[in-house]
Amino acid sequence: MPHLFTPLKIRGVTLRNRVVVSPMCQYSAIDGVVGTWHQIHLGAFATGGSALVMVEATGVNPVGRISIGCPGLWSDEQEAAFLPIVHFAHSQKTLIGIQLAHAGRKASTTLPGADHPIATPAEGGWQSVAPSPIAFHGLQDPQVMSVADIHQTTADFTQAAVRAVRAGFDLVEIHAAHGYLLHQFLSPLSNQRTDEYGGSFENRTRFLREVSIAIRAAIPETMPLFVRISATDWREGGWDLDQSTTLAAELKNIGVDLIDVSTGGAVHDAKIPVAPGFQVSFATAIKEATGILTSAVGMITEPEQANSIVENQQADLVMLARAMLRNPRWTLDAASQLAAQVDWPVQLVRGKKS
Repeated sequence: MPHLFTPLKIRGVTLRNRVVVSPMCQYSAIDGVVGTWHQIHLGAFATGGSALVMVEATGVNPVGRISIGCPGLWSDEQEAAFLPIVHFAHSQKTLIGIQLAHAGRKASTTLPGADHPIATPAEGGWQSVAPSPIAFHGLQDPQVMSVADIHQTTADFTQAAVRAVRAGFDLVEIHAAHGYLLHQFLSPLSNQRTDEYGGSFENRTRFLREVSIAIRAAIPETMPLFVRISATDWREGGWDLDQSTTLAAELKNIGVDLIDVSTGGAVHDAKIPVAPGFQVSFATAIKEATGILTSAVGMITEPEQANSIVENQQADLVMLARAMLRNPRWTLDAASQLAAQVDWPVQLVRGKKS
């Protein structure tokens, strides 16, 4: 059996293979409520043979959404809307997780294709918030969060995790990457606070550690907890791999099970050497230094490439995004190419290559 198709047990959950559909924004929710598009979009992945499908960045409160079309998980209506999606994934023996997020200073944007970036109040826009009064390029000036705001947001993350458990999700991921709120606190490029949430490494990581501790305590012991980080800002004086490695070790001690390793997003003009598998080495470095499970993401497109990452212990899971958009059943095709024996949905068997 190719390494890509070996199972992986994390707490009380067993992934049938090492392929994960990465969370991908769809900008198709209405007032934070997912609908038919999400059912079809995520349902297609659920029939595609991947072990785990991750739901896109989901706001833990109204101002935490990236755009006016992003989903949320702060209301009963939003929670209920996820139920059929989760049920269908489970009917296909596919695990499903949700990425809980807060966009911070990168919030309140319009939908793709709009002729202006910031949603007006009439369009449903809102005032963004951030650790410091530093705007992201081209976006609005954020309001600085008070300590009380930070504590309330931790409570919002925790309550969203409780709702995720009730909705039947198999795991929760905390989004602390790509220049969104928790990453904004981590990076010196966006965090210039002088209180207990700014300055030193301990202070800049405090918010994420508090969120992780709170969610770990709120979800079942058997439920995995992932954290996505940007391992580097690709900018001098920013967040970097050494800090990421130290943070990963601390998160492991808290009870985080896997670090989902991406990069970038803190600043708009970072020089990022994008190439096939360009972020894998960061996942490997964190895995080797700390012993925590890691996932690799970023320009992973080919079955042999993905299999090699797992076989060579560069990462424990591979997450695919654009390749899955092109072919939601990428994993079934990969199994055929790698000569792995996997179960197909009975409705699709006629399309299997002999």
